[in-house]
Amino acid sequence: MKYLSLLVFSAGAVTLGVELSAARLLDPWFGNSQIVWAGLIGLILLYLSLGAWLGGKLADRFPSLDALLILTTIAALGVALIPAVSPPILRLAAQGLASFAPGLLVGTLVAVLLLFSFPVVLLGAVTPWAVRLAVTDLRHTGATAGRLSAVATAGSIIGTFLPVLWLIPTFGTRWSFYLLALMLLVVAAAGFLTARTRRRWLALPATGLVLVLALALTTDPASVRGDFDDGLGEVIYEDETLYNYISVRRWGDEHHLKLNEGVGIHSVYHPDMLLSRGIWDYFLLAPLFRNERPLPDPTDDVLIIGLAGGTVSELYTDIYGPLPITGVELDPAILEAGRRYFNMNQPNLTAIAADGRRWLQQQPPDRRFDFILVDAYRPPYIPFHLATVEFFDLVRSHLAEDGVVAINVGRTDRDYALVEAMTATLRQVFPSVIVVDEPGPPRQLANSLVVATAQPTNVDTFARNVATLPDTLAADFRQFAAESVARARVGTSFPDILTFTDDHAPVEQVVHGIIWDFLTASE
Repeated sequence: MKYLSLLVFSAGAVTLGVELSAARLLDPWFGNSQIVWAGLIGLILLYLSLGAWLGGKLADRFPSLDALLILTTIAALGVALIPAVSPPILRLAAQGLASFAPGLLVGTLVAVLLLFSFPVVLLGAVTPWAVRLAVTDLRHTGATAGRLSAVATAGSIIGTFLPVLWLIPTFGTRWSFYLLALMLLVVAAAGFLTARTRRRWLALPATGLVLVLALALTTDPASVRGDFDDGLGEVIYEDETLYNYISVRRWGDEHHLKLNEGVGIHSVYHPDMLLSRGIWDYFLLAPLFRNERPLPDPTDDVLIIGLAGGTVSELYTDIYGPLPITGVELDPAILEAGRRYFNMNQPNLTAIAADGRRWLQQQPPDRRFDFILVDAYRPPYIPFHLATVEFFDLVRSHLAEDGVVAINVGRTDRDYALVEAMTATLRQVFPSVIVVDEPGPPRQLANSLVVATAQPTNVDTFARNVATLPDTLAADFRQFAAESVARARVGTSFPDILTFTDDHAPVEQVVHGIIWDFLTASE
């Protein structure tokens, strides 16, 4: 009974460990949205249900510890195969998104989720099979079943926290699967040796196979993400952190920061160019929406929520001079990549690793900023807590009397649903909301800068400020600002458009609609 308790405890721990590690495996490719979690949890529960049914049937047919240990060994091998088999399938998923192929994208998502079916179904069979073996007196069947179920649940609790608090941060996602498989194999091997069964020889080659897989696939740098030619430049740095998969790509002297496996780029570094030629340049327009003092002066404070590799902070320093800039970025590893590869070393920049909303809540009431720039993405979503009325109330409380807020918002060339929702939300807090659309090729994911001001303003004010920019500013910037006037418009909002609140902010649902529009856009 003691060994069976250890076995079901280990199976429970590995099952939840696989579920949490699976979420981390899928996160860079499909995001960390509620729909991904719901799909994953629902399928895991389905697999466990099938496993419980299968375990009961097999236990009645093969009521021996030897047979149960064989099943457990096969389940452990299935766990180890998940990170070995998934990279080519995940690459197909990325190609499906990049090439506008919804069928390929959905198909690969289904294939990835099916990867977990084989080992989890087998793991679900362990507890009912163990109950069948542990029952020696029918008068105590209920107590035996309850005891083993409680032990399995206790193992699941441990398995919930083990990957999050130790395995993934210490060893990475792939090794988390291998270590979970090895843990289950060690327990199975102990059972084989203790019971002195005829199948005890299975433990050694199975353990060796897992170790070979782990060492062979994780010592090859190309296998970590399955390096392939995706047209996004040479990978010169990559890292997996608690929050992101980070990669830095190089095109000649140009560097791009990619987070996870989305199609977006989060920072760029052009050593030979003044402007970024992307949405980051549009943040430079924020001061030009003020009625007075359109040009920042040395006393103006800038807050950037979503600093990433520091593209916006570098642009502000290059164009407007060494303004005091505070940049908040959730992932400290991104800040380090910014310093190493994106020249994020401006002495006027204070970079802080924290959640932007939580950090702002901790600031004293008299801490005010003239410009608050929000460029925080958890691909492909804006974090909902940075898009609500309550968040913008907090922003307003830390904004100067003539301050400006600017937010990067995604869209397609025909779907402005998120832009409209953000406009409606900002209008609950600010008197004026202006949208500047970044131009781009048709049927492509694009961006708009949504600007809100503490004092009433309009497009005419913006145009007047652009027209009076001094010649001391860089000509490239003045030309860019002049071209942007035609792209500026009053933010549209309709009575039936939902405003985001902390209680109800379906950002993911809106983004899914945009992605679907992107994938199904007609030629």
